[in-house]
Amino acid sequence: MMDAPTWRVGWRWLLLLALVGSTRSEGVQSCEEVRKLFQWRLMGAVKGLPDSPRAGPDLQVCTSEKPTCCTRKMEERYQTAARQDMQQALQTSSSTLKFLISRNAAAFQETLETLIRQAENYTSILFCNTYRNMALEAAASVQEFFTDVGLYLFGADVNPEEFVNRFFDSLFPLVYDHLIDPGVAESSLEYSECIRMAQRDINPFGNIPKRVMGQMGRSLLPSRTFLQALNLGIEVINTTDHLHFSKECSRALLKMQYCPHCQGLMLSKPCMGYCLNVMRGCLAHMAELNPHWHAYIRSLEELSDAMHGTYDIEHVLLNFHLLVNDAVMQAHLDGPKLSEQVNKICGRPIRTPTQSTRCSFDESKEKHGMKISARNEEETLANRRKEFINSLRLHRTFYGALADQLCVNDLAAADGLPCWNGEDIVKSYTQRVVGNGLKAQSGNPEVKVKGTDPMINQIIDKLNHVIQNEPDALLFMGNCECHKALVDCHLSS
Repeated sequence: MMDAPTWRVGWRWLLLLALVGSTRSEGVQSCEEVRKLFQWRLMGAVKGLPDSPRAGPDLQVCTSEKPTCCTRKMEERYQTAARQDMQQALQTSSSTLKFLISRNAAAFQETLETLIRQAENYTSILFCNTYRNMALEAAASVQEFFTDVGLYLFGADVNPEEFVNRFFDSLFPLVYDHLIDPGVAESSLEYSECIRMAQRDINPFGNIPKRVMGQMGRSLLPSRTFLQALNLGIEVINTTDHLHFSKECSRALLKMQYCPHCQGLMLSKPCMGYCLNVMRGCLAHMAELNPHWHAYIRSLEELSDAMHGTYDIEHVLLNFHLLVNDAVMQAHLDGPKLSEQVNKICGRPIRTPTQSTRCSFDESKEKHGMKISARNEEETLANRRKEFINSLRLHRTFYGALADQLCVNDLAAADGLPCWNGEDIVKSYTQRVVGNGLKAQSGNPEVKVKGTDPMINQIIDKLNHVIQNEPDALLFMGNCECHKALVDCHLSS
């Protein structure tokens, strides 16, 4: 099968060569031009094509009292071509929307990955510049923390409360050994584990861990939901691009697009009302997506609007190292009291003085990290989201208007021109034109629509799941104060 642009150019060229002197079929004496177009469309000669019009008693769809240039085999090939044309039309119609969502989903994920790397870099720089003695030992905990942040953002089943606690649990033994009670290379594994376990009871970092939980929760969950929603949007379009057409729809498409060829009417276009009935019938199940798609875009808009200020993920990630510094300083200031508490819980370790290890952090990364902080305002994640949402709004009625768009933009004849009504060339279509959606199809004279489409129902369920999750993310952002623990704010991953 040739690509669509080649097919369109070639077909137009052949149509211009077609000697169709009348818009009606009575004067057709030869099937030569029909044969040429049919052979070119199917890329090669096909046996048994008629040279002149004849009776077609075996035709199933393109029936006519007049002589025909089609055989049953040609009709079957035309039906396949009609389905392929419809598939191509759907993919062309959705291409701009699909590109918009997929491009931005990829860009947002890439931006988030960059932010995570920058935030990890800033935190590593903090330890190397300010707490050089513990930098090497802290490196693994810093890396693990930001790995968990990325896993959560991109959909993995990890709990932010757990990885925030795990980071501060692992940080306390290092702060204790190097700042509160220095002089040892490292405590024994048993003693370090005791200090780690005591962190939540002793609370050496004050309310900083809970502040981090609150900020991470209120920024990570909406961003995670937003990215998942974008990926779902791509899935929805991919599914509807490859919609399975019913037998009734396939027959209607054949009748509208290729049955005129059987009467030598290769230049004809369907009447607007006729086209609308066929398209609205074939896409009736898809039109049911419209209110859910509209709500989906509105949910994305509300999520995007809510992700700003103190709890914008960009602000939270790139300022994490400042909270870590505050936490370490808090513990350092409360050192004597914390030392006494640790001694009561864990006892006194055996001290062995040692030389401090040097930080081996790459200075080029340090310079790179510090330069990143001066960013162009127009390149912020919030501005990118805003620009994306403004573009996406233009596609809110995509599924509800798709049938009409196909007819108006490409398939149907312009008003006032002779057109094909499924039987012949006429001045206007006289049948009733139905509306969009399943309920409106009961009176469709061209396509019988039955039941529901399981694939469309599955897509609707997925869209509704995202729509229902969005209020949870907004509720979390609105109700969770920065000093509350994540668990108190009912965050669920």
